[in-house]
Amino acid sequence: MHSPYCISLVRPVRFSTREVRCGDVGIGGNNPIRVQTMTTTDTQDTAATVAQCIRCIEAGSELVRITAPSISDAENLANIKSELRRLGYRTPLVADIHFTPHAAEIAARIVEKVRINPGNYADKKKFEQKEYTDAQYAAELDRIRDRFVPLVRICKQYGTAMRIGTNHGSLSDRIMNRYGDTPEGMVESALEFVRIAEDEGYYDIVLSMKASNPQVMVQAYRLLVRRMMETGRNYPLHLGVTEAGDGMDGRIKSAIGIGALLADGLGDTVRVSLTEPPEAEIPVAKKLVSRYASLRVADADFPPVVSETSPFDPYAYQRRLSHAVGKTGGRQVPVVVGDFSSNPPNHPDALLPIGYRYDAASDKWSLSDLAADLIYCGSHSLSFALPGSLGVIEDFAWWRQQPPRSNVFPLLLPGELDAFSATETIAFLLVRPAELQSPLLDALTRYPQLILVLHTESELPVPALRQAFYLLHQRRSTAPVIIRLRLAETDPESFLLRLAADAGTLLVDGMGDGLWLTGPHHDAAFINQVSFSILQGCRQRISRTEYISCPSCGRTLFDLMETTARIRERTHHLKGVKIAIMGCIVNGPGEMADADYGYVGSGPGKVTLYRGKEIVRRNVNTEDAVDALIDLIRENGDWVDEPTQQD
Repeated sequence: MHSPYCISLVRPVRFSTREVRCGDVGIGGNNPIRVQTMTTTDTQDTAATVAQCIRCIEAGSELVRITAPSISDAENLANIKSELRRLGYRTPLVADIHFTPHAAEIAARIVEKVRINPGNYADKKKFEQKEYTDAQYAAELDRIRDRFVPLVRICKQYGTAMRIGTNHGSLSDRIMNRYGDTPEGMVESALEFVRIAEDEGYYDIVLSMKASNPQVMVQAYRLLVRRMMETGRNYPLHLGVTEAGDGMDGRIKSAIGIGALLADGLGDTVRVSLTEPPEAEIPVAKKLVSRYASLRVADADFPPVVSETSPFDPYAYQRRLSHAVGKTGGRQVPVVVGDFSSNPPNHPDALLPIGYRYDAASDKWSLSDLAADLIYCGSHSLSFALPGSLGVIEDFAWWRQQPPRSNVFPLLLPGELDAFSATETIAFLLVRPAELQSPLLDALTRYPQLILVLHTESELPVPALRQAFYLLHQRRSTAPVIIRLRLAETDPESFLLRLAADAGTLLVDGMGDGLWLTGPHHDAAFINQVSFSILQGCRQRISRTEYISCPSCGRTLFDLMETTARIRERTHHLKGVKIAIMGCIVNGPGEMADADYGYVGSGPGKVTLYRGKEIVRRNVNTEDAVDALIDLIRENGDWVDEPTQQD
């Protein structure tokens, strides 16, 4: 039994929020989900910032955020806005403020919206360990009120909207010491500022709860909505996974976090944070939100909540209880299935795309960190011996005609259960969610060696799959479940975004003991990489180095994309190590969250290196900084030499 806020299991609808006007653009209410981005140019460089704003607008950005770290930056927003308007662009501008309340007060008179971070706007984060009495806590809130109220009054006077944007990694010492580094602390950090604004009669507020860990981000947004529902609030939500990174990993992490919340019916505006040019973020965001464009806003007859009985806790990760069947389920990491049914392997080299390399001279197999656990061959048998770690799934009709073979298992359809009586044999049962009725649920009890394969090709499969897990929960079934998704999408980016959003939505809530992804237009290597990236993005199976990389902005003190590529090239083989690459101190020790090592811009041409949240070396020249990072990893015992591949 969990709290009253549980996710819709039947059909997703959008949580009804108030409309906040940002210039000519409405956020929340009955408006479509808005997409936005943030510039990376120096805000003092008017021409460059205007040019980049135009590229973002023409790519489809409905709002453009610009950093204003100083008073002079905030003042130059007037020149940027004037030039854009002169050129005919009326897209609302958002000033991004950290540390400098006076800059926010200047910007609020110029742009249509300001974003503040409650962790560093009028608060502090020095990683001090200090207990706050109730009186001390109240005194701190009074101090914050004195600093924040002037901005609220200016926004109210000028009709300027505000985003109160909490970041997981930049919670203040005061919040950290009372609530810890938790979703609850994130929510309370924002609501403290909301209450101050409401006391001034100001409600043009958008809220966000960003984190680099999609699991934490999803839990924080859900908890925020619960708190709003309990107190009669309905502010619009800005969704984003901060420091997602670049390439496939950045897209997948963003799709997991943003997709999970959109599937919940939450979210009114989206920013995908990639360590790439900002205009590259817009097509990704548009692809993510397009699937949910038709969701109607919830009404009183059908709020986006259901029974308080749920198969998962929306606010705290707990993997669904399942029993182990072979290498699937229990406490084992989720498995990955490679689908070879349309192109059965006829030579050991055919398994290279899924992480298996055969050396004929030694008659041995070597496995990569992205080695799949099972392959599906349909109605085919392999003509060569496989490594013992790789299982094979065959169609039941074909399997039962073959002699018994170790590590080869049948895949049954519901109608074939009566013909299956080998209760000691591990078997896979392929079921669509609608077929999961009493007879099949009874079979899972009769045959504990069955592994359930939940399969759907629905356009929006998450509600149906959640309903299936709900039925399993009701029947107290602990059968392990592999999620099988087939997608005919031809575009690689759309393919991985949709799969990450759908599979990730389930995995961040602990539902699923494996992934079986298929697509007729993509090769086995790509699908295998997507599968492992989704599991890593959900923190379910760490198979390689993880990078927490900020998306760059006008505060960035080095070439973030080039540096990220250099660090990735040198460290990509360090399985399980988390490295944060931050362009400036704003995205420094706090935003790195749970990284093992940090590489943070500290001044022009200078970098500060961190071990966890501890500063190890200050003011390292950028030309030496990557080597210094490698040395730090070595000194800490986390370095291993990259293995050489045998051709």
